[in-house]
Amino acid sequence: MSLVYTYPIGYHKVRQRSQPMFFQQYYLECLSHASYMVGDTSTGRAAVVDPQRDIQQYLDDARENGLTITKVIETHFHADFLSGHLELAEATGAAIVYGRAAEGRVEFLAEYVDHGSHISLGTVDLEILETPGHTPESISVVVREDGPTGTPHAVLTGDTLFIGDVGRPDLLVSVGVTADDLAHQLYASLHTKLLTLPDSTLVYPAHGAGSSCGKQLSTETVSTIGEQRRTNYALAPMVVDDFVEIVTEGQNVAPLYFPFAANRNRQARPLHDDDAPVIELTLNEVLTLQKNGAVIIDSRDDLAFAVGHIRGSVNVGLGGRFAEYVGEIMQPGTSIVLVTDPGKEQESRTRLARIGFDNVLGALRDPIASMMENPGSVDKLSRLSVEALAERMASVRDLVVIDVRNGGETALGMLPGARNIALPALLNTLPELDVNV
Repeated sequence: MSLVYTYPIGYHKVRQRSQPMFFQQYYLECLSHASYMVGDTSTGRAAVVDPQRDIQQYLDDARENGLTITKVIETHFHADFLSGHLELAEATGAAIVYGRAAEGRVEFLAEYVDHGSHISLGTVDLEILETPGHTPESISVVVREDGPTGTPHAVLTGDTLFIGDVGRPDLLVSVGVTADDLAHQLYASLHTKLLTLPDSTLVYPAHGAGSSCGKQLSTETVSTIGEQRRTNYALAPMVVDDFVEIVTEGQNVAPLYFPFAANRNRQARPLHDDDAPVIELTLNEVLTLQKNGAVIIDSRDDLAFAVGHIRGSVNVGLGGRFAEYVGEIMQPGTSIVLVTDPGKEQESRTRLARIGFDNVLGALRDPIASMMENPGSVDKLSRLSVEALAERMASVRDLVVIDVRNGGETALGMLPGARNIALPALLNTLPELDVNV
């Protein structure tokens, strides 16, 4: 039986329990990120795969089910979120596990496993498959309920195989690994390893729809090998050269923070403390920090921001893909001051921590009162109707309209004369724009 629980901070859990196996998927909607806990209730041993950085849910579920987390398995060096491997290892004493290709590339103590090796949790068994292609060190984890020779129950595919897609092979071009080489490896991983599993094997990927790690991921969070063999465009019968072409074309611009997060996941970095208080700041303190280079992120919705906001602040609403959008508009390491709805300070900071943006200096105390008492520091934002925009475009000479949507969206249509600069590329393109126009 599967049970679905809905939580207020944007993730849900799918749990399967068949003695002695404990299996749970945690799906974090705001980052389209899936992590997993697999355990054996007869021995009490469990492993967590690809954990998010705030780890309390894993600790709670392990305690409630009489499990001890002994392994933290990373399918690869994630680029889209900062993993919780260090936090879990510190909290539980668990060993951090990577595929052999990651050996020598991290700054902390880890174990490395070879292709075909097994991690025994008791009767429940985890087999490691080396599945390079999205990254060179990518692995997948085959889950069996009845020992290493049993029928596969599921495979945790990381970013190698998604529901409806496969992992993009172009994210490491900037560090000298070509998309063509990785795409060839990906083809081999899919056809000689994952697709040799029985069609009934459940497929649990690390991401779903909305993730920038692929281009057409499904909203479904579980499938089967057989279903993907029949319906996934990238698994249709084709020669390797055709596969390379189809998976490398049409990929959106990756978010600006991806290289930072991928590198940070290999480092011995400070641990995240989800319970640490967010410092309250007066408006004068906020303005001083802004003057010294901090960016004010206003996480209220766009209507509230339009009515009034601190001059120079940036609006990224907390609803939806808050952290990812923040990571697309500022450089990692930038000092951040938050302006939030009452009671949302902690959530805003936690969600930024999930992508490694830890330099949150504090949050403005009582934003509405602060702005009402200091109107000279407040701006309003005009919102244009379609008609008003058309009039503006017709009457303002040399007006430049910037469309920040990705290619998949602009392919459906753009305003005549608009210039397309995808949001992840906007920050680095700003110097080319004439701000006086």
